[in-house]
Amino acid sequence: MYCFTDTFTPADVGLKEENPIDDEGHGRVARCTQPITYLHIHECDGFTMCIFCFPTSSVIPLHDHPEMTVFSKVLYGSLHVKSYDWIEPTCIRESTEPGCPQVRLARLVMDKVFTAPCRTSVLYPKSGGNLHCFTAVSPCAVLDVLAPPYREDLGRKCTYYIDYPFSTSGNGAQISNGKEEDYAWLAETETPDDLYMQPGVYVGPPIQV
Repeated sequence: MYCFTDTFTPADVGLKEENPIDDEGHGRVARCTQPITYLHIHECDGFTMCIFCFPTSSVIPLHDHPEMTVFSKVLYGSLHVKSYDWIEPTCIRESTEPGCPQVRLARLVMDKVFTAPCRTSVLYPKSGGNLHCFTAVSPCAVLDVLAPPYREDLGRKCTYYIDYPFSTSGNGAQISNGKEEDYAWLAETETPDDLYMQPGVYVGPPIQV
């Protein structure tokens, strides 16, 4: 399926392909503390368009896009994407251990690396990997179009999750389709304290949608 962002290059959005966020010469620990840069392009009632610029090893943790369709295009570099969809009908397990969270069963949709140039990936409200995590394999940039945008008063709130292997359920849970490694239990968590993101300034040309 063709998407209008498929042909986008870094130059089309005012970026230089050769590492705009220069993390050369930094150790791995130092790179992990560098912020992800958020570039706002456009927002209206129908959609949000933005760019995330990742230093090597930086992460946007597992999160959801409730009732939203999201187009993601890697503009340069390499990005690892791990994504899930909820199992329907809903399967929830209550922990018998004090202080342990309730978990919900999800199916693994994607666990792969995207390297530019590549096609746009698309996730839908209930399919395509609506819950996903981004990890930068190298310095990279991702153009995102979220339709409609996050809006908490309408129920479109971003929630973060921690994933646990299917085998961690000790109450005899079984699966009817696929392998155990294709499933995980997801628990809601607070916004991670180490999610380090800074606003940047979009300097590219206006984008016609």
